Amino acid sequence: MLLLAFGTAYLPSTTQERISSALQTSALRPFIGMQSLLADAGARRVRVDALQATVDSLSAAMSTHQAVAVENRMLRSLLELQERAGLTYRPAAVNRPGAPGSESTFLVNVGTRDGVQSGAPVVSPAGLVGVIREARTSNSVGIDWTHPDFRPSAMLSDGSAYGLVESRRGAFREEDRLVLNGIPYHEEVDSGQTVLTSGLGGIFPRGIPIGTVLSVAEEEGTWRKAYFLDPIAEPAAATHVLVLAVGASDDASHAWPPDTLAVVPQGSGER
Repeated sequence: MLLLAFGTAYLPSTTQERISSALQTSALRPFIGMQSLLADAGARRVRVDALQATVDSLSAAMSTHQAVAVENRMLRSLLELQERAGLTYRPAAVNRPGAPGSESTFLVNVGTRDGVQSGAPVVSPAGLVGVIREARTSNSVGIDWTHPDFRPSAMLSDGSAYGLVESRRGAFREEDRLVLNGIPYHEEVDSGQTVLTSGLGGIFPRGIPIGTVLSVAEEEGTWRKAYFLDPIAEPAAATHVLVLAVGASDDASHAWPPDTLAVVPQGSGER
C-alpha cells in the first residue's frame, strides 16, 4: 500500500483522478458514507441545540410577559379602585416577613407621614385584606384575616343582619376559615350572600366586601347562628394594596358597587 501510494504520486493527474474515483466508489465507499453520517449527525445536533436555546428563550420571555401582564391588570384594577374610593386611600406595596410565627402579618411602605394610623383597613380590588396593627413613620405592620385578632363588625349586603367576623385556625394554614358570628337564629341567610363591613365600632368604613356565605358553621340554642365565609380576598396573593388614611369617609360602599363585587383581575390570586 505504501509503494502504491508513493507510486501514484508520479502518475499523470488524469490517471490519479481515475484511481481516486475508483477507490471512492469501491474500497473507500463505506468510510466516506460513515463520514457523511457523522457530519450530518453533528450538524443536526448543532441545529437541535440552537432550537432548544431558542425555545428556552421564548419560554422565559413568555413567562415574564405573562407575569407582567397579570401585574399590570392588578395595578390597573387598583388604580380604578382608588379613583372610586378617593385619594384618602394610599397605594402601598406589601412585603411578607416570612419568619416562623409571622404568617398572618405583613409590612406596607406607608406610615404616619402618609396619614396612616393603627386600625386603618387594608384593601385590594376584591375587598378587605386586613388591618394596620402598628403605624410607624415610613411603614406599618398589618395583620390579614387569618390572624386571630381580626374581628371586623359586618353585615349582610342587604343590611338584614349584623354580626362579627372572626378567623378560625385550621389544622393547616390552608384550612383557616372566616366565620360570621352572632346572627340571630331565626334570620334567614342564604348561601352566596355577600358580607360587608358594617361601619359599627368606628374602625372600618361601611361597605368593604369581606366574603360570601358558604354554610352554617354552628348553632347555639335557638338564638344564635354562625356561618362559614368564603374570603373574597386572598392575602398571600396581595402584592399591592390601598391603605385608608385619616379623613376618609365612613362609607366606602361607593368603591365596591354591587356590579363590581365579583369582578377580580384574572390571575391575581383573588376570588
